Amino acid sequence: MDFHRNPSINNRHSSSPSSSSASSTTALHNPTATASADTDPMHSWWESVSKARSRIHALSSILPPHSDSFFLSSVADSDRPALSLLSSHDAYSVISSALSSSLSGSGSDPLCHWLYDTFLSSDPHLRLVVLSFLPLLSSLYLSRVHSTSSDSPSLPSLAGFEAVLLALYSSEVKSRAGKPVVVSIPDLSQPSLYHSPMNKPNSGAQAQVRPSVGVLSPSLEPQNAVKSTKRACIVGVALDCYYKQISQMPSWSKLEFCRSAASWAGQDCCCTREFDKEDGFDVGGFSEKRALEYTDEIEDASEEMGRLQIEKCGNNSNDSEPKGSRIPLPWELLQPVLRILGHCLLAPLNSQDVKDEASVAVRCLYARASHDLVPQVILATRSLIQLDNRTRAAAKAAAAAANSSSNANTPSKDKKPEILLVSK
Repeated sequence: MDFHRNPSINNRHSSSPSSSSASSTTALHNPTATASADTDPMHSWWESVSKARSRIHALSSILPPHSDSFFLSSVADSDRPALSLLSSHDAYSVISSALSSSLSGSGSDPLCHWLYDTFLSSDPHLRLVVLSFLPLLSSLYLSRVHSTSSDSPSLPSLAGFEAVLLALYSSEVKSRAGKPVVVSIPDLSQPSLYHSPMNKPNSGAQAQVRPSVGVLSPSLEPQNAVKSTKRACIVGVALDCYYKQISQMPSWSKLEFCRSAASWAGQDCCCTREFDKEDGFDVGGFSEKRALEYTDEIEDASEEMGRLQIEKCGNNSNDSEPKGSRIPLPWELLQPVLRILGHCLLAPLNSQDVKDEASVAVRCLYARASHDLVPQVILATRSLIQLDNRTRAAAKAAAAAANSSSNANTPSKDKKPEILLVSK
């Protein structure tokens, strides 16, 4: 699905012959002025600001009239409109509400057109804005694609969502240039990772000493449509693009991804708390709402189900407005999901809400992998859970030590000397 194949959209992006000829004539008569304009930092800054403002004005014109989009004018008038739009929680809420409507995602959806055209722009900050909505877009897309409701056997068109995902996929195909993503695996036969043998191998043995290389992601092939056999790969590559820029993503985008990952797992059984019982982890490390919900689930489970660690899989109903459902999770989709969750779980600059939601999502994925018997996912999620528990235990011990040291260093008031009255 390519939005630019639509004639109406091509007219919107094409310029008139007169304007193109005038610009070319100006460039021919005054090449020095054109070169100076390209190298002038003030000119390039103003051009970037103008493009961002035009994209924001275009966004305000396609949002529903009843939405509170009046604040977009103040965002557009700022010195850095794209970054102001990225950091605006009000803008994220309004756009998310419009993107989550039941009629969104079609080929004629103007919001999908805006996301597609904005990502194809040359402004890197505008591309970050589009990436911030990828967790919600991918969650809506995968949930609707894998919906098996008998009430709606024929799903509505999701060509708008697919066009945005294909734009992200194509950009990654171009950046990789047909090469796979590999990682060097250290030789475990050596005493340490930094050990080099003293004696150089001879020519015969040199052919046997080769660095071990692991393939994280194979080479990508260009795709013109989202086929069912390539859907997980395309969404996974798009999530890889999100992961590369995750340090610049706002916290509400990370929260959206963690909640979507938990709903994709669709596993709210008692084995999500298995490692917390073994490690003596305090449930209070989570947010109070999550702790109460998981406590109720554990108490309601029967003893036989708890022994077998089997429970009927269901959708995650913790959120008041769930935007995802249980979906198939192949490794090519789970691999970028676990990378993003690892960042949300362990990055020190993340808020506590992001870490708590990521902790819940990892435990749901561990429960799903335990029931599906997927060894590599079990190993990865168990490692993240143990790292999470150790990080929380270390933070709790550091806080207790700081509290005790502050109490020890607090100066106490000098006692007044006792005066004994002696009668003569």
